[in-house]
Parts: sequence; C-alpha cells; structure tokens
Amino acid sequence: MEPGDLRESPAGSGESDVGDWREVIPGGDEEEDSDANAAKMNGTKAENALRDAHDERDVGEHLHSPYEEELDPRIQEELEHLNEASAEINRVELELDDARSAYRKILTESARKLNAQSSQLGSCIEKARPYYEARRLAKEAQQETQKAALSYERAVSMHTAAREMVYVAEQGLMADGKNTLDPTWQEMLNHATSKVNEAEEERIRSEREHMRVTHACQEAEARVQTLQKSLKRVILKSKPYFELKSQLNHILEVK
Repeated sequence: MEPGDLRESPAGSGESDVGDWREVIPGGDEEEDSDANAAKMNGTKAENALRDAHDERDVGEHLHSPYEEELDPRIQEELEHLNEASAEINRVELELDDARSAYRKILTESARKLNAQSSQLGSCIEKARPYYEARRLAKEAQQETQKAALSYERAVSMHTAAREMVYVAEQGLMADGKNTLDPTWQEMLNHATSKVNEAEEERIRSEREHMRVTHACQEAEARVQTLQKSLKRVILKSKPYFELKSQLNHILEVK
C-alpha cells in the first residue's frame, strides 16, 4: 500500500480512531461501472437470443399449422385423371413400338422371300409386270365407278325430295283461297325451288362423273384382256411371284 493511498482524519473531528484510515483504490468506481455495463450488455444479448428463438418457433408453428388449408378435392381428382392418362399413353406407346417392330420384321421377311422368288423365276416377272399393273388399275377404276354410282343415286334422291317440297308448297298456296299470297307458303316455295335447282346441278355433275369413271373402267378392263392374251405365257410362269406379293401386301395392310 502506497502512502498516498491513506487519508488522515483531522484531530478533534470527533471521528473514531478506528476508522481514521481507509484505503482508496485508484479507478475502483470505473471498474464497477464497466462490470455493470458488461452485465447489462450480456443481459441484452440473452434477451435478443430468446426473442429470436421465440420468433423462429412461431414461424415454424405457422408453417406446420394443423389448420393449414388442404388441397382442393377437384384438383386432386384431376391429378389422378392426369396420372391415369399418362399411364395409358405409356401403354399405347409401348404397343405402337411393338407394332412397328413387328411390321419391320414382316417387311424384311417379305423382301427376302420376294427376292428369292425373283432369282428363281428370272426375267418373266418383269415381262408380266404390265399385266398385273393393268389389273391393279382396273380394280381401282371399279372402286371409283362404285363411288360415282352411289353419289349419283344420292343426287337423284335429293332432287326428287326437293321437287316434292315444291309440290307441297304449291298445294299450300292453292289451298289458301285468298287473293294475296301467304308469306309463309311463299317463303317455303322459294326455298324449295332453290333446293331443286341445287339438286339438279348436283345430279347432272354426278351423272357426268359416273359416265367418265365408267368409261375409264371399261378401258382399264379392255387393257387387262389385251395384255392377258399377249403375255399369257410369262403371266403363267410368273404367277407364283405375284401371288406371293399379293399375300404379303395383304398381311402388311392388316398389320
């Protein structure tokens, strides 16, 4: 202890001699204030930490609240339909891949068989090919003739029905017995007359088309007959090849 750290009480001051001397610690008050501030800061940090933890718990409880809104049942149903549709698409795609694979296999096998048959029969195949091509065209011409015949029959039926409508409208006007024409019957008559004109045009067009394809079909069949007579020998010789080709084409069409 340094001498300067002791303070003497004046004589006769009435103070007890026991407490005449007391030690004064330099900077003592400052150290107490520093400790108090540190404790205060530590307390503030602890309060902030507790507050942050409380806020995080509140946020977590909000995110996982049992009262959170559930998914709309309609959306759930549509999602299920979407999953079912996706599964169906995958199944169909697999079937399509299998069908394509089978088609390619049949095509390759058909080409192999035809090449083998062609090597065996030789040049008679090319010589007889015009006859079989003519047969194909004649068959197509027959199909076109049938379509044209059906179209012509429909046009005739429409024309007949339209003329009947005109007759009904005319009878309605005559049965009215008034000097002035009834607007309703007049409108019906005009409409029926227009339909007759349209049906007549379609009938004429269909008739001409039917005549054209019929003539083309007759020419195609006549060419088949001509080639059959002139190529009779090579047609007979190449028959196995073209029959096999017809069978393979039918299989490919079915697939």
